[in-house]
Amino acid sequence: METLLILGLVTAQRLGELALSNRNTARLLARGAREAAPGHYRYMVMLHALWLAGLWWLAPGRPVNPWLLAVYVLLQGLRVWVLAALGGRWTTRIIVLPRAPLVRRGPYRFLTHPNYVVVAGEIAVLPLMFGLDGYAVAFSLLNALVLYIRIRAENAALGIGAHRVPG
Repeated sequence: METLLILGLVTAQRLGELALSNRNTARLLARGAREAAPGHYRYMVMLHALWLAGLWWLAPGRPVNPWLLAVYVLLQGLRVWVLAALGGRWTTRIIVLPRAPLVRRGPYRFLTHPNYVVVAGEIAVLPLMFGLDGYAVAFSLLNALVLYIRIRAENAALGIGAHRVPG
């Protein structure tokens, strides 16, 4: 039952984030923003959908590691910090608002891409919480590939030089 509650909350969170992203994307586009490098987006969505669907299939009935649950909750706090820092500019797509300065508040004072640090943590920690070590490794590797493509595209779109280390 505990596992189903956790997966239900994660699923609701992801659906809520998609709704927020769609709303923010529409508002940004209405203000003259443009989407950059949309070609990889469907692969990112597929990766996250398969990750979550697989957890619904494999995790029910498994015990929950309370320490890793605490780590996952901590990651959610970091996610809220990222969302608050970006405000209406947060989307799941690469949306660039011309002449808008880069966000330098919140976790963006310390890392170029803190959201991807959170996502990488989530993709590993949630399966590990249920004892699905191989699943965590496999999806972490797939996520690393998608993020490699995405971060390069995002850096190019935002004019972030190669000398900065993405977070």
